[in-house]
Amino acid sequence: MGSLMDTTARDERLRRYWDRVSASYEKQMRGWDRRLFGDTRAWVCGQALGDTLEVAVGTGMNLPLYPEGVRLTGLDWSPAMLDRARRRAAELGLKADLRQGDARALDFPDAAFDTVVCTFSLCAISDHRRALAEMVRVLRPGGVLLLADHVAGSSRTVRALQRLLEAVTVPLAGEHYLRRPLDHLAEHGLSVERRDRFKMGIVERLAARKPAAAG
Repeated sequence: MGSLMDTTARDERLRRYWDRVSASYEKQMRGWDRRLFGDTRAWVCGQALGDTLEVAVGTGMNLPLYPEGVRLTGLDWSPAMLDRARRRAAELGLKADLRQGDARALDFPDAAFDTVVCTFSLCAISDHRRALAEMVRVLRPGGVLLLADHVAGSSRTVRALQRLLEAVTVPLAGEHYLRRPLDHLAEHGLSVERRDRFKMGIVERLAARKPAAAG
C-alpha cells in the first residue's frame, strides 16, 4: 500500500510540475530544437499515416507538421499542456481528438492506430518500458512507431555528464538522460526501418514497424 501511495503522490507532483511549466515549455523546446534536435519533429511527423496517436502531445508543437489525411488523436497527462494544444489545433483549423490520459495505461483498444508518435517525452515518463509496450499494443499489425528523444550519448564522457544531470533532473521533473528506447523494441518484435543518431549520439530518431498479421 505504501509503495502505491508513494507512486501516486509522485505522479501528482510531476503532473503539477508540467502544469506549471506549460507556459514556458515551448520557448524552452524551440531552443533545444535549434541547438540540438534540428528537423527531427518534421522528420517524425512527416512519416505519419492514417489513424495516428501522438503520446505526450504536450502543447501541440507537432500539430502543424502532420500530413493531410492524418486522423490525429493526441494524449497528455497535463491539463494545462492540453489546453494549449487545443488552442493551437483551433487556430490551425485542425480536427484532432486531444484528451487527457496516461502513457503507461493507454485507454484505447488493441490495434487501434496505423501510426504511433512520441517525441522528446519517453525521457520523462516514469515507466518508459511500460509506455512503449502500450504504444505497441495499440498499433495495428504492419503499423509504424515513430520515436525521437535525447538518449544516452555515444561516449563515456558524455554519459558521465548525463549521469550528473540526472541527479538534478530526475528528482525535479522525472527527466532521464541515459535511456535509449531503441534497446527495447526487439522484445516487441518491431523492426527498425529508419534511424538517425547524431549530436554525439545524444539525439536518436527512428521508425519501427510492427509485424504484419499472419496470413
